[in-house]
Amino acid sequence: MIDGLATDTRRAPTASAACAGEEAPITGPHAPEAMMTDVDMLIVGGGLSGIDAAYRFQTRCRGKSYAILEARHAIGGTWDLFRYPGIRSDSDMHTLGFPFRPWRGEKAIADGASIRDYIRETARLYGIDRQIRFGHRVVRVEWSSATARWTVHARIEGVGTRVITCRFLFMCSGYYDYAGGYTPDFPGSSDFLGPIVHPQAWPDALDVAGKRVVVIGSGATAVTLVPALVAQGAHVTMLQRSPTYIVARAARDGIARWAHRLLPGSVADGLVRWKNILTGMAIYGLSRRRPDRVKSAILKRVRHQLGPDYDVDRNFTPSYDPWDQRICLVPDGDLFAALRAGQAEIVTDRIERFTTNGIRLQSRAELPADIIVTATGLVIKLAGGAEMLIDGKPISLSDTILYKGMMFSDVPNFALAFGYTNASWTLKCDLTARYVCRLIRHMERRGTAICTPRLNAGDDASEPMLDFSSTYVRRAQAILPRQGRRAPWRVHQNYVRDLLALKFGRVEDGAMEYRAAPHERVSV
Repeated sequence: MIDGLATDTRRAPTASAACAGEEAPITGPHAPEAMMTDVDMLIVGGGLSGIDAAYRFQTRCRGKSYAILEARHAIGGTWDLFRYPGIRSDSDMHTLGFPFRPWRGEKAIADGASIRDYIRETARLYGIDRQIRFGHRVVRVEWSSATARWTVHARIEGVGTRVITCRFLFMCSGYYDYAGGYTPDFPGSSDFLGPIVHPQAWPDALDVAGKRVVVIGSGATAVTLVPALVAQGAHVTMLQRSPTYIVARAARDGIARWAHRLLPGSVADGLVRWKNILTGMAIYGLSRRRPDRVKSAILKRVRHQLGPDYDVDRNFTPSYDPWDQRICLVPDGDLFAALRAGQAEIVTDRIERFTTNGIRLQSRAELPADIIVTATGLVIKLAGGAEMLIDGKPISLSDTILYKGMMFSDVPNFALAFGYTNASWTLKCDLTARYVCRLIRHMERRGTAICTPRLNAGDDASEPMLDFSSTYVRRAQAILPRQGRRAPWRVHQNYVRDLLALKFGRVEDGAMEYRAAPHERVSV
């Protein structure tokens, strides 16, 4: 499910001198000389999707202005925020990386620091870093039909509020709450004498060597943490309520090494990228058509890793079919190696309560612990949780219908980057950025300034946005938009289908309404 130097003080291109609506003067690294107060495109978020969107806009909509607002003080998004041991990609970097600057790292399953450096280097290489305003947390966005613009209020801690207007607002702020992850209210948690840590807020100075660590969870974060903590000298117990499908995969892509040794770079990049895209699609498709066959193959590989005496049925056999939830990858089988060595174990049970020295389970067993890690998931939050208004009236995205997986019914000139649940996040985000640029160019040719998705009579939009059974998705259903049963209101978890539709499909599709700005013909 996952993008700058912390002291970056570089200046933006000149525009006007001060921001209207400031509550306090802005100085220091937050005050680039003469920051623009009105831009054609405003991108929110400096992670993978935000840098991708900026590259696409500056290369496909040349001559138009843009800026990026980043709430934190560094480029990287998820890959700068998360610093827990072992943090890495759970997709291959040949598809998670930028298509315009292919990943050339040694490992296809890369560590967080390498991904963070890659994002920062890309932003510098293309001059995107000079357009980022760090420390700007967007708290409210207001659309005015009278001016055909969004007014964006960004709060700067200890300084005030900056206001910037834009013709198109592109939210690339991710899908979860950066302020904190999800931790259930465990009975007795105040009794536990050791530290309780959520991976999203990992302490820099936490020493696990020689300690007994219980990691609560069974998802990608948990299976990443276990071998990493073992490598730091801990004995680790992964405590899960129910199992997840886990598949070992080589961290290095053998075909990528072969291709780059024998073929021109661009040819090799395309070959490896499409090999991984099509392989992922084939496995997902087979999982949907023949779930029992895929399940059997996964469990057979687990038994091969752990031996005939290991209780695979209890600890590695989920109650759901493959890809009803995301499958976890473990590079080079590191989790299985830790289990075989006896440095880690998996316990499948439910928690009764925390105790002073560990966790009591519903089976009445006791798990001793010096440190407890709650790898219990994320809190979904769209558009960074910003308050939204249209012509003075508050709106909620949960009341809208998703258009082409990126825009929302009755919300003008607004898009949100949201990746695939069954493939690399960046694949869909890049398609979204390219389509937004296509839409903007189309409006310019038409002489219109406003584009708004509108439901037609008979459009059925009663289904959840995400057909995914993961707990963090179920918790968020009330705040997510809905989707329809047919295009353009259907969310397809299929890269090839989306590529054909978004690159070659009609922009005039009968659902998008185009209008000129009142009193003027504004080209977006």
